[in-house]
Amino acid sequence: MKQHETDAGARPGTTTEESAQLKALKKENAEPKRANDILKAEASFFTAELDRPHTRS
Repeated sequence: MKQHETDAGARPGTTTEESAQLKALKKENAEPKRANDILKAEASFFTAELDRPHTRS
């Protein structure tokens, strides 16, 4: 690996191209991860709602 191909902000031994690919994959993964976190929170909320006693009017 040539010195000019090394990305200063990346892990040692990672080329600029590899760093860019990794960054793109992280960005691609961020949206589904956020959606999954929201769904988990909603599931937790609805489970708690189902478990609590309800009164009828």
